[in-house]
Amino acid sequence: MNQFYPKILLSYLLLALFSCNQSVAETDFVFNGFKQSDVSIFGNVTIESRILTLSNDSTFSIGRALYPSKIVTKEANSSKVLPFSTSFIFAMAPYRDRLPGHGIVFLFVPHTGIDGTTSAQNLGFLNFTNNGNPDNHVFGVEFDVFKNQEFNDINENHVGIDVNSLASEFAHEAGYWPDEKIKYNSDGSLNEESLETLKLNNGRNYQVWIDYVDFNISVTMAPVGMKRPKQPLLDFHLNLSQVFEEEMYVGFTAATGELAQSHKILAWSFSNSNFSIGDGLITQGLPSFELPEDPVYRSKGFIAGMTVSLLFLVVVIAVASWFLIKRNRRMKKEREDMEDWELEYWPHRITYQEIDAATKGFADENVIGIGGNGKVYKGVLAGGSEVAVKRISHQNSEGARQFLAEISSLGRLKQRNLVSLRGWCKKDRGSMFVVYDYMENGSLDKRLFESNDRNMLSFEDRIRILKDVASGVLYLHEGWEAKVLHRDIKASNVLLDRDMNARLGDFGLARMHDHSQVASTTRVVGTVGYLAPEFAKTGRASTQTDVFGYGVLIMEVMCGRRPIEEEGKPPLVDWLWELMSRGELINAFDSRLRTNQDFNEEEALRVLQLGMICASLDAKARPSMRQVVKFFDRNNDIDEYETEDMDAYLLESLRSNTMLSNFSLSLSHGSHPTFDEIREGG
Repeated sequence: MNQFYPKILLSYLLLALFSCNQSVAETDFVFNGFKQSDVSIFGNVTIESRILTLSNDSTFSIGRALYPSKIVTKEANSSKVLPFSTSFIFAMAPYRDRLPGHGIVFLFVPHTGIDGTTSAQNLGFLNFTNNGNPDNHVFGVEFDVFKNQEFNDINENHVGIDVNSLASEFAHEAGYWPDEKIKYNSDGSLNEESLETLKLNNGRNYQVWIDYVDFNISVTMAPVGMKRPKQPLLDFHLNLSQVFEEEMYVGFTAATGELAQSHKILAWSFSNSNFSIGDGLITQGLPSFELPEDPVYRSKGFIAGMTVSLLFLVVVIAVASWFLIKRNRRMKKEREDMEDWELEYWPHRITYQEIDAATKGFADENVIGIGGNGKVYKGVLAGGSEVAVKRISHQNSEGARQFLAEISSLGRLKQRNLVSLRGWCKKDRGSMFVVYDYMENGSLDKRLFESNDRNMLSFEDRIRILKDVASGVLYLHEGWEAKVLHRDIKASNVLLDRDMNARLGDFGLARMHDHSQVASTTRVVGTVGYLAPEFAKTGRASTQTDVFGYGVLIMEVMCGRRPIEEEGKPPLVDWLWELMSRGELINAFDSRLRTNQDFNEEEALRVLQLGMICASLDAKARPSMRQVVKFFDRNNDIDEYETEDMDAYLLESLRSNTMLSNFSLSLSHGSHPTFDEIREGG
């Protein structure tokens, strides 16, 4: 059992190695919160505040939510089931003075709807008459809070693997084995005493990981925010080839009976090609559904305690005064000790009281975004300056200090196309706040995909934004005392100020090193769709992996389409190369652009071709960011230093229409072109 997790990692590396040859069978999505178009809903399901709620306090009800389209679950013309990996965050919220029930099932089904299912102990999964029928072709992982004798349930708090029946093939009490406490018996089996039990229906948020590969099913769970345990809760051989059809729907079902609770899904990721996709779920800043403790009512004990307290009021005041004096002295000493550190790492330290007042006590109406590290609030400092405040939580003070030291170094970066960091604040040992300039026009992502026609970005706006971002990335790569790799260039990290100037922000994944050094290997981080293939393979970031992400950004801006679509469309990069091979690249542009008076088809084509070169699968074929900036400045005078051989080639090639034919010729030979290949005529 404990050998399965390394197998998952190995499988992912192999899949990443061949990511350039993506198949139409691949399905990848990450939902950090839900909107109506993300899922198809049936029965008693609602979506409010981006939370998918499968049930409420209604009795004998069913709620089912499925990914809108079927996914391919078997290889073509084969019975072999494709591997898959999914992760989700759920909560079972109890109602006060109400017995909770019944549970949630993650499931694969061949059809939509809830026909053939019943509520209560059947969980909206099957019903009494079809339970156990091999023609059901349903598979599920149940999280059940009721012990049903008819299904041979092990207890009232268990996780089970169900195949065409609610009588689980494998089951175990809900919980996890902590990595540092796990124990084994003399025969090699797990010692159950080392299991940390998790109560499913206490309203807490839990994260689940389910992986299927090489006829092996693995189910792991842990409290949300905790690192995935190495030892799965369930890990068994299971052949699903007779269960799965060629295409299946995937999603969740839940039910209530006389027992009722609110079954909620807060986030969900799924992939049959990327076994680390669960890392993209946001685990910080999620709402809690635990019932508050009963209030302290006035009682004889309470009155007696108050009476005794009054007798010692003078003593309490004296002791409290002594502690306040001591605390003030300690805080003064800490401030004195921090002065040198503050001058070394950051130009400005802001008090927590200033930030709290600026954000009106971190009011929900001031939330302007939720990132991987926490929520972002709009604030107004004393004096009227508008700022954005990112609230970051860390599990230990050492982690906070390391993160603060890194951000402090990045805080010394000053360039007009980078978001300016105004200051920082560290409160106690658990939270840190980073303060940025406020960007009035929000993120590029929202302006591209959530604005109406009146606020749509014009062609001129898009070219200027791409030029601004290129200038900012060039500064990171070459313009500072150290080389800075951003590692997460994407539309949501590009912010627009009052005058629609673009600024690159969110340096939470950035790394820096001397210009003469090569970046060390790290774990793969970033956003699916923007990751260069060599980075996914080796974990080694470089300026060229940043160039790849910038190239995808160009495609996204010019085409008005996300790198990874949720409706099962091919990835943006693959789609563009396909259009190029058919000589139809001109049809790739955002249809709304063509109605703009300033739209220049020839110019747009050259810019899109630049994006495709930047996102070349061969890292050596990509231009440097200096060459990209020169491309946008091609109408300016070029001095002797700027007429290097490769630079001149980039400018001249992208001015002509011959590049399209060169690309198409190279595609017909089965590979993306390099600069050398284009220079030599293919």
